[in-house]
Parts: sequence; structure tokens; C-alpha cells
Amino acid sequence: MPTPPERGRSSAHEPHQHRRVAESFGTDAERYDRARPRYPQALVERIVAGSPGPGVLDVGCGTGIAARQFQEAGCRVLGVEPDPRMADRARRLGTEVEVATFEAWDPAGRAFDAVVAGQAWHWIDPAAGAAQAARVLRPGGLLAPFWSAFEFPSDLAEAVAEVCRRALPDAPFDPHAMARGALDAYRAVFAKAADGMREAGGFGAPEQWRFDWEWSYTRDAWLDQMPTQGAFTRLPPDKLAEVLEGVGAAIDARGGGFTMRYVTVAVTAVRGGAGTRGGA
Repeated sequence: MPTPPERGRSSAHEPHQHRRVAESFGTDAERYDRARPRYPQALVERIVAGSPGPGVLDVGCGTGIAARQFQEAGCRVLGVEPDPRMADRARRLGTEVEVATFEAWDPAGRAFDAVVAGQAWHWIDPAAGAAQAARVLRPGGLLAPFWSAFEFPSDLAEAVAEVCRRALPDAPFDPHAMARGALDAYRAVFAKAADGMREAGGFGAPEQWRFDWEWSYTRDAWLDQMPTQGAFTRLPPDKLAEVLEGVGAAIDARGGGFTMRYVTVAVTAVRGGAGTRGGA
């Protein structure tokens, strides 16, 4: 689930240093792949159209959710994923994956037309990640990390926030801010990604691409997704059960389902600052 980048109170602006949270997502890779939302097709199409060819490197590919969307769009995709549990799931579902952190990954002379990262770039040092991307992109190639942020309906947002506040009084995130909408929490992440591209050099001016969309959830579908969120992956079972029971009751109270508003934002830059952009 695209929650805001999870962070501790003492170093809120350096989520790439909190690898233990990133590594917690693989505890239930099957649920993660089943429950997490996909990305808007318009985003995939724009990245494909903005790349000089079909070779895509998916950084922090997880279980291959975004990778499969790019494969369906006609791309050849290689994933890089530090968690072998997630990588194994991605391979089982048809994506080639190499296990490594992106900063330490050896491209072995390979070059790509696009480097993407779905909901993962904030776990990577932004300058080191952009420098590695510059090394593996062909001239005119596109670097495009992207994130999805959500916003509950207002009445449900307050109920979910109150459940989380009661169950998790010492949570390292603001439940009310999380439930009201995650886009503001991501703005610093977008800025750091763009700054990393500028610092690394070799890229044109960064841009932001925004896509607004909605998705309807049943009670069971949302509760299936919540345990995959970074805010909840490391909770003791009794605390997680308390959160799920409370949120389930709140959804039941409004008819057993709801429509979530999403915003997906890509921070993009072209290697070399120029280059012919064509379809894959």
C-alpha cells in the first residue's frame, strides 16, 4: 500500500537509512503482491513513450508489480531487488530479478532505456541512486521513480486515524496526517529525488508528472492490504488485529466499502538533457 515513506521521529528526512522497514515488506510477499495497488496505465504509457527503447530497469522491483505492467506494455524488464523473498515471488510471476541493493548492484556493462522505481526510490540514497542510473542509462534514457499517495474519504479518514491513534499511541507517524492524505508527506521525497538527479549530474532538468485516479475497495480487500503497509508490517499480531478490527468496523459503518482517491507522481529526468524520445 502506498503509505507515506515510513520514518522515525529522529531522522524523518532520511528514509533511505531505515532499511529495516524496507526489509519488512518481504515477510508476506504473496499478500504484498496480491493486495498492493497497481499503477495507472497512463503513467506506464508516458514512461514508455518518453524512453528511446524498450529496455527497462526496475529498481526495488519488489514482487514485480510495476515490472509486469511494463512487460505488458512491450518492454524488456530486469528487476533489482535487495530482498530475496520478494525477488523469488517476482521470478515466479515472470520477471527476471537480480538480488542486490541498487547502489551496490553491478550492471556488468549493460545499458537501459529507462530506469524506474515504483514506491521504492526513497529507500535509496538519492544522489548515489541517480549516479548509478546515469551510468546505466543510454543517452536520451529516462530516469523515472514514482510514488502513489492516497486520500481516504473524509469521514472514513477520521475514523481510521482514531483507530490507529488508540492502538498505536507511540507510532512513528501521525495517524491523522496519514489518513487525511499522503501527498503532502511525499513532497519532501519528490524534492530529494530531484535534488539527487541534479547532484549526480548527467541529467536534464527534473520534471514531475502527475496522475489522478480512484479505486474502489471492499472491506475485505482493504483489510488484506493494510498488513503490507510499512506502518504495520512490524506490529505485534495483537496490535495488528486491533487495528484491523477497528478499521473493518469503520468501513462496515459506511456500507462495507469505499472509493479511495489516489495521486501518482513521477519525478523524471533525461540522461544527457537531450535525446530522441520514441516509442519502445
